[in-house]
Amino acid sequence: MNICIVGATGNVGRKILEVIEQKNFSYDELHLVASPKSAGKKILYKKKEYLVSNLEEFDFSKCDITFFSAGGKISEKFAKKAAEHSLVIDNSSYFRMDPEVPLVVPQVNPEDIKNIKKNIIANPNCSTAQLVLVLKPLHDLFNIKRVVISTYQSVSGAGKEPMDELLSQTKSFLENKTIEPKNFTKQIAFNAIPHIDEFQENGYTKEEIKLRNETKKILDSKIELSATCVRIPVLISHAESVNIEFEKPIKLDKINSAIESAEGCKVVDLRNDGGYVTPIEASGRFDTYISRIREDKTIKNGLNLWIVSDNLLRGAALNAVEIAETYIKTKK
Repeated sequence: MNICIVGATGNVGRKILEVIEQKNFSYDELHLVASPKSAGKKILYKKKEYLVSNLEEFDFSKCDITFFSAGGKISEKFAKKAAEHSLVIDNSSYFRMDPEVPLVVPQVNPEDIKNIKKNIIANPNCSTAQLVLVLKPLHDLFNIKRVVISTYQSVSGAGKEPMDELLSQTKSFLENKTIEPKNFTKQIAFNAIPHIDEFQENGYTKEEIKLRNETKKILDSKIELSATCVRIPVLISHAESVNIEFEKPIKLDKINSAIESAEGCKVVDLRNDGGYVTPIEASGRFDTYISRIREDKTIKNGLNLWIVSDNLLRGAALNAVEIAETYIKTKK
């Protein structure tokens, strides 16, 4: 099994390397690929030095599985070429809503991996991935009718430069210096920005529409979902406040048991000071954490909960590697 990582020098590319090592993912050859700007760099991985190859010149026939983590424009230009020789697992948004490309969270819809037509599998939006992981066991029990979600998304979801900007803005703020946003529409340090991705004619942003459409594609097209996506001054991990309306009557003990039993989920809901998980505590961990589980008495069969997960892992690198693992199992 030879694997390739396109975008190996970026946030998600490096996280894929970490996940491969932590999960003891077996491979024979490893190829690290990036843009011409990053080509020629050296990456030390597992005590071995790897030379980063130029994407525009790379021969994908060397690979069995290729992870794309370099953005939609790169996937649009090179993913189909790579798919002629290897399975492509794409982290960008480019293929997600393509009806011939499965959009997969392995714990939720692993059966879709068998329906590959273009030799490409799409990885969902980071906010979607952690959401459907929790919704799946609840939908199986009580039939979800409607979801209202507010996200609190870390700056790492926008890339390395926004992470650096948060740090530099924080320093400038503390030194009482003027702040001029570069990667954000407004100051991000000590602030919250209710705007992620481009605005659409209906007033929603592309990020909010992605959450809706991807959840319906992965889980159930009948589920209605309304989202408000907010960027907050946190480096890593996305949080979500979720309100769910079910078709069937719910019981909190069954809710808790179903979530706790779901692979990749961990309930931390002590109902006291600090008895919940925050973004900083989820950073670097594989689990998706669920807290503040309580009934919403303002609607019939209503539930509120809080979800936190490392967006670079569950929303990207971890999910991508688990897709590869699931794919390999289907071939055995």
